[in-house]
Amino acid sequence: MSARSFNFNAGPAAMPVPVLETLQRDLLDYQGRGLSVLEMSHRGVDFTEIADKAESDLRALLAIPENYKVLFMQGGASSQFALTVQNLDVAGKVAFANTGYWSRKASAVAALTSNVSEVTQVSLQPQITVPPVDQWLGAQGASYLHITDNETIDGVQLDELPEDNAEVPLVVDMSSSILSRPIDVSRYGVIYAGAQKNIGPAGITVVIIRDDLLERSEQCNTMAPVFNYAAMQKAGSMLNTPPTFAWYAAGVVFQWLIDEGGLGAIAERNRQQAERVYSAIDRHDIYTNTVHLKNRSIMNVPFQLADDNLQSGFLEGCKKRHLIGLKGHKSIGGLRASLYNGVTDEAVNALVEYLDDFALNPTS
Repeated sequence: MSARSFNFNAGPAAMPVPVLETLQRDLLDYQGRGLSVLEMSHRGVDFTEIADKAESDLRALLAIPENYKVLFMQGGASSQFALTVQNLDVAGKVAFANTGYWSRKASAVAALTSNVSEVTQVSLQPQITVPPVDQWLGAQGASYLHITDNETIDGVQLDELPEDNAEVPLVVDMSSSILSRPIDVSRYGVIYAGAQKNIGPAGITVVIIRDDLLERSEQCNTMAPVFNYAAMQKAGSMLNTPPTFAWYAAGVVFQWLIDEGGLGAIAERNRQQAERVYSAIDRHDIYTNTVHLKNRSIMNVPFQLADDNLQSGFLEGCKKRHLIGLKGHKSIGGLRASLYNGVTDEAVNALVEYLDDFALNPTS
């Protein structure tokens, strides 16, 4: 078996090796039961146990209060750009914090069916900065306020939260930051997250929704039940055939996180890894990161080279050292290192070593 590359791709992200080994084992024979996990009926006892344990472990990891329900849905986080509006918009108006690429995408989708107001946008000069919450415009009259916890492309994360309340609850896209640190779930009305960053392989989306907002969804009778939060909750997320393998794999990741010491331990490791990468970027003039220190993402580190002509050589050197996924998003170019939970200290060591070496000999 060839050595594994060090994966810094933004999605699909690196998977922990112990998780991959469990998936490999269960792919042929799930826990000695004589069939692959891919072959199980979602209605059968075996998969019901898998689904129940996955939810229980996720609740434990995030300390999810009892008045919140957990849904496992299809469609990816981008589908939630529309589904949050269809399930929750009772006022014909929704509010958005414009903090980067994905919040703008979500806002554009919402604008197709509702009136959208913008409460804030990032400042680009002298550095990319999210304005303090006390400078945001009010969201009065909106059905909810949508925020993006971490912008993968821009490398921007929120450093503070607006207040959640019954009139204007917070809806948050946590696709690239969920399970990277402990959070207070009660600060939000709805949390949604695509799987392919910190939860597992693509194909499933976690939705955590407070009971009062689930009641809103019950009044929405004009959409297909598979898109309705209340209908899906009543059916245990099995109103139709769910993505069983992705659900199972998510459960394996949840167990791995528990075995690693929980989200407190994961958060500390993530902080240290990001600190090392940012330190390497900051100590060399050849690299630039333009995000203000308070909004630098722990999960996604975009950076640029002082001379764009050096980028092809940088990426070629990455290949030689088995560092993959470092090319920046096509919308902004440059370079980006994504440091999701599956990225090991060994991988970060290899990246930092290369950043130092390339800075000293960029044309070699």
